[in-house]
Amino acid sequence: MAKPIIQTPRGTIIVNAQGKSELKWNTEFQPKHQKKFTTAQVFVDSEVLRLCDPYVPKLTGMLIDSGILGTVPGQGFVEWIAPYSRKRYFTPRKTPSTTGPLRGPYWFHRMKAVYWKQILSGAKKIAAGESK
Repeated sequence: MAKPIIQTPRGTIIVNAQGKSELKWNTEFQPKHQKKFTTAQVFVDSEVLRLCDPYVPKLTGMLIDSGILGTVPGQGFVEWIAPYSRKRYFTPRKTPSTTGPLRGPYWFHRMKAVYWKQILSGAKKIAAGESK
């Protein structure tokens, strides 16, 4: 039995014991949908940064800014690039924050527990071609 082989986005002919099968790709799919998917990813990345803001520890505000500097919206990767980001993310506070009751470790996970449905809903609407 022959294994299926996909050679190009235009398709290929596969011959197996039962006969021939032709696989055709819809060449209009990417141009038609890529902009919506990219816009949805920009929305998700931007919302993660915006909604994490009240959760990120704040002394000078540089940790928050490092998230903005370390993230290119639309690439699907949000990163806080300050050298001390990892330590602040995983180390519990010894004293309560004076800049906000939500600020502290695990800011992304705590924000996601509250807002993941809202972010997902917005991304789905954008990907479907609806407005935010």
